[in-house]
Amino acid sequence: HPFPGPGLAVRIPGEITPERVHITQQADAIFIGELRRSGWYEQTWQAYAALLPVKTVGVKGDERSYEQAISLRAVISEDAMTADWVELPYSVLRNASNQILNRVKGVNRVLYDISTKPPASIEWE
Repeated sequence: HPFPGPGLAVRIPGEITPERVHITQQADAIFIGELRRSGWYEQTWQAYAALLPVKTVGVKGDERSYEQAISLRAVISEDAMTADWVELPYSVLRNASNQILNRVKGVNRVLYDISTKPPASIEWE
């Protein structure tokens, strides 16, 4: 799994702060851990969590929340010039999403990116 030269900044569109880096690192560790646990890590060419530059309305406990959104991305590729998204089982996505929502403070929404390259790129920035 390649890691981008510019580091996590390409996975955090918008302002880069220590808090946003920490949120991204936590979500990424959970997602990669779930891929490893389920046996899908070796079947992907690259996988990661990105912190989107939007806040969304949600509910935590009995109260409304206004927190960050995470996008999960897993792709297969030969050379990074083209890539297709990995059709992960719902159980893997559900487990990763539930863990992120329950363990990463400041996140209330998890999305799965099903964009191909092209037209999208593998990284967000």
